[in-house]
Amino acid sequence: MSPLDVVILAIVQGLAELLPVSSSAHVVVTEKLLGLDPSSPPMTLLLVMLHSGTMLAVIAYYWRSWRASYFQGASAFKSFALQIVLATALTGIIGSALTLLIEKAAVAGLPGGQIEDLFSHLELIAPALALVGVLILIAGIATRRRPDTDSDLTTLQSATIGAVQGLCLPFRGFSRSGATISTGMLLGASRRRVEAFSFALAVVLTPPVVAREAWRLVHAQPTASAGGIHSAVAYSLFGALIAFVAGLAALKLLSRWLETDLWYLFGIYCLGAAGVVAYLHFAGY
Repeated sequence: MSPLDVVILAIVQGLAELLPVSSSAHVVVTEKLLGLDPSSPPMTLLLVMLHSGTMLAVIAYYWRSWRASYFQGASAFKSFALQIVLATALTGIIGSALTLLIEKAAVAGLPGGQIEDLFSHLELIAPALALVGVLILIAGIATRRRPDTDSDLTTLQSATIGAVQGLCLPFRGFSRSGATISTGMLLGASRRRVEAFSFALAVVLTPPVVAREAWRLVHAQPTASAGGIHSAVAYSLFGALIAFVAGLAALKLLSRWLETDLWYLFGIYCLGAAGVVAYLHFAGY
């Protein structure tokens, strides 16, 4: 992995993360085209660090809106915090259970098999992209002419969004933001509110994911030199910085599209991307 590879991957991540098109799928495909192994510990660590960079961009960009909505008083903050805790707990329970099930069923025959070993399989990414594309299409068309409100999310809405996020965790290609925002829209939630809540959930989820991948890198390469591990960490931090800058640029141009009647177009894009990924798989990538 060269510095140029990191820059390319970081720009792809920064631009794709803020759209419901699965940034991880785009990064995995880019890694394939660059001749890199998406399932290797350094690559999975780089991927989550790129997510960290874009999540910092989200915090910087949305902080003023979150402060106005959720930190205006003790009651508003308490309600928001309870919904975040509930949704994140459901994400953890469902995501962990599903990950364990997949590891026992799909990678049980591999020594030390983990779900990350499946991240390089384009034949799995393609259907995941197609499924989330269908979900986005349904949500976009069903709510296209519905007036948007500014009401807070209900407990049921936030819990359902957290559960859906848990279903997304093990699958590269099944856009987390696409699935959670579409779910909120179908449940009748305010687009602006569900967008802010979805990104807030992502910010909460990122630190433990980064910690898990750092642990995986250290334990997967017990005999690796300290220089090798430090190099992987350095590349990941550099990539996170580039992704942060790209994420800010993308937010200024594209975040408002998530709340318009053009949402269904992202579904069409995901279906097209699924076809491209399928083609690359059959082409031998």
